[in-house]
Amino acid sequence: MNYKVIVNVLGRILLLEAILMCFPIIIDLIYGESNWHYFLIPMGCLLAISIPIIVLLKPKDMNMYAREGFVITALAWVIVSIVGAVPFCISGQIPSFIDAFFESVSGFTTTGASILQDVEALSHSMLFWRSFSHWIGGMGILVFVLALIPNQEGGSMHILRAESTGPNVGKIVSKMKFTARILYAIYAVLTLACFIFLVAGKMPVFDAICHAVGTAGTGGFGIYNSSIGYYNSTYFEMVIAVFMFLFGINFNVYYLILIGKFAEVVKMEELRTYFIIVILTTIMIALNIMHLYDGFGESLRYSFFQVATIISTTGYSTTNFDAWPTFAKIVLFILMIIGSSAGSTAGGFKISRMLILSKSSITDMRKMLHPRQVIKTKLDGDILSEDTIRNTKIYLVAYVGIIVVSLLLISIEGYGGFETNLSAVIACFNNIGPGFELVGPICNYSGYSAFSKIVLSLDMLAGRLEIFPMLLLFTPTTWRKN
Repeated sequence: MNYKVIVNVLGRILLLEAILMCFPIIIDLIYGESNWHYFLIPMGCLLAISIPIIVLLKPKDMNMYAREGFVITALAWVIVSIVGAVPFCISGQIPSFIDAFFESVSGFTTTGASILQDVEALSHSMLFWRSFSHWIGGMGILVFVLALIPNQEGGSMHILRAESTGPNVGKIVSKMKFTARILYAIYAVLTLACFIFLVAGKMPVFDAICHAVGTAGTGGFGIYNSSIGYYNSTYFEMVIAVFMFLFGINFNVYYLILIGKFAEVVKMEELRTYFIIVILTTIMIALNIMHLYDGFGESLRYSFFQVATIISTTGYSTTNFDAWPTFAKIVLFILMIIGSSAGSTAGGFKISRMLILSKSSITDMRKMLHPRQVIKTKLDGDILSEDTIRNTKIYLVAYVGIIVVSLLLISIEGYGGFETNLSAVIACFNNIGPGFELVGPICNYSGYSAFSKIVLSLDMLAGRLEIFPMLLLFTPTTWRKN
């Protein structure tokens, strides 16, 4: 284990978080709410710790392997979340540190689950920090660091694999640094486009900033108690719904479009499946809830928004979908599990993994009927390696195992029923936010005990980092010298 390189990279991440805290300070100065020092205190501490680490601790060996990549990723997200909770706590706007930590983890992991019963009571700087944390965590904290710092390509690749979503992660160009820059450039341009569309519809600038960064990170922290429903605007709902859908697409698709490789985009099975799922489920739910609204057009409006926000694991709401018929709720529950595309800012199990599992299962059944025939599993016309298929199956086992254990742990206290607790675990683990019943769109997670909030916070971290970095962080063999 190369401990020096781990500490050095973590120092750079702490420096980055200190710099990012300048933005809520600017927001506070604009609104004159005198909360800037609540960010300045942790910012000063971060600078005092990170600068000496970066300057004095310069490892001769900058090599990073898979183990270092996983450890750096897991530790970075835990530390960033802890520091991110400090402004909430010392300002007294979220007095309990456990609650503040839950809110911070939910922000950085782009979950959007909240313990706040009155969001509107927060100052503008705190509201911005909550939403901005979505944008920071959406594309990945370490991906941003990799875009700026020099490092060896091999080590950078291990970090990218540990932090990025999906069964297969690779560089889109030869250099890791340029890959990170391209990803963040696409991310920033789409965010800006979302902001422009919202402002064009006469949404207040502050609101547009918060909702643009929250949509981009597919996070879903609202700045009003009724979330997007506060505006009661079809235009705002459709703009946000379309951009939630767009941020649920693999960012490699946008790069391929930019360089004119449309044929490769068309053959991507995950993208086609994503479109089909959204279209079909939107129509199915719209038909199912039509009797609750004034005609098919209005039901389609609410259905599309809710499908987009759930499958992209954003978590905004325009209506209380917990009051919808059972069929519609079951469809939404399935979408919570599936999630969007690999390589997007969204959470969930990922459509690509669903395709790999279904295709490999069909291949296995065909092999049972024709044991001597050589049959390969393909995705996008390419043969899937046995490693990819095996890793996907291992991920499924770990995925189900964590959900079961988490469900048992938070059920100990006896809060809520089965539907509440199951949806809470699924919503946190898949980085969605709202669930059903006591954690539904008009409720929150404040009723859970400190122990359950810690469990759900770890679920959010494990879900965002796709399980293995968090598991390896608590595995003793990870820390052995050899």
